[in-house]
Amino acid sequence: MNAVDLLKVLVVSGCVAGASCVYAQSSDAAATSGDTAAAAAAPSAKQVRAADRKLARDVRRALAKAQGFDVSNVFVRARSGAITLTGSVPEGDQIQQAADVAKGVAGVKSVTNRVSLGVQGGGN
Repeated sequence: MNAVDLLKVLVVSGCVAGASCVYAQSSDAAATSGDTAAAAAAPSAKQVRAADRKLARDVRRALAKAQGFDVSNVFVRARSGAITLTGSVPEGDQIQQAADVAKGVAGVKSVTNRVSLGVQGGGN
């Protein structure tokens, strides 16, 4: 009878060990695929900075191409699609023009316009 009990214990322990290995493997596989999906969904900080730099360049380029707009003292900052314009322009109508041009650039989600009317060259 001892041999039969011993055999039962071995079979049960083998089943438990086998089941725990299968569980651990499926768990690891799910974690790996979940990590991959999370990595694909969330860009790295380096990628975000590169995208922000590109968007700021695109907005500045659009401002430079705008007819009658003086971009020489306007600064563009981008953060996740949010554009902030600072600096000064020599004519009042260029303040609104800067915001309108920036809003027209692909990838821009919002525009904060802090451009002011000012004299270029530090006029006395």
